Amino acid sequence: MMPRDNMSSLVQKLARQALATFRSHAAAAGETKAFMENQSKLRSLLAQVKAADLKIVPRCADSSVPAHSLSPPVTYMHICETDDFSMGVFLLKHGTSIPLHDHPGMYGMLKVLYGKVRISCFDRLDTSPESASGGQFNPPLLPFQKSSLRPSLRRSVGEYTEESPPCVLSPHKDNLHQIEAVDGPTAFLDILAPPYDPDDGRDCHYYKVLQQGSEGGAKSAEGQEQTEVWLMEIPQPSEFWCGGEPYPGPKVSL
Repeated sequence: MMPRDNMSSLVQKLARQALATFRSHAAAAGETKAFMENQSKLRSLLAQVKAADLKIVPRCADSSVPAHSLSPPVTYMHICETDDFSMGVFLLKHGTSIPLHDHPGMYGMLKVLYGKVRISCFDRLDTSPESASGGQFNPPLLPFQKSSLRPSLRRSVGEYTEESPPCVLSPHKDNLHQIEAVDGPTAFLDILAPPYDPDDGRDCHYYKVLQQGSEGGAKSAEGQEQTEVWLMEIPQPSEFWCGGEPYPGPKVSL
């Protein structure tokens, strides 16, 4: 039997709420009123999480470690995973980033535990490269490269700390993002639903901003100008890889 302090831990409550949220969503196959209420509860719980709740000690930048160190720039602490969601902690070293990537058909929530991250969020546009921006898109690309183009909208760029509310993505909003460590090392708790699964069409793809298109004109809910861009799918960048390390916090039972 799990110790009582683990059963009542915030991370345990968070995992149970995540399961209730995304299991019901999968069964209902849509954003029902019950799903939205459960998602709101999950976001409220996630907003309360601190590094101490996970027994994670904030790290300091180590200037003695060279930039070309063979240790991974990003590490991951696995907490739990079901068919409906996964939860864990990403730790980024000073000056590193998780490159621009997508979450096919997935929801996500991110809560900074310490440090600061800059998150750039994009939406995929339902248009072809030829029709985007009045058909004026004609970059010097090889034919096979053009098939990798994704007309998109840069929705927002924001900085998040442990005092910030969670950053949230859905299958159709803010689904592509890049996460950069700002002014030192950082860590964030990450919930994805459902988890990545290449066999079920949920593989992670990486992108680079190839060329900026026209100004979107409209503003996001945060009041930021939205800019039309073209993204090109690329292999996983060679400078980015993710290692693993043990999770030190309360265990989770589902």
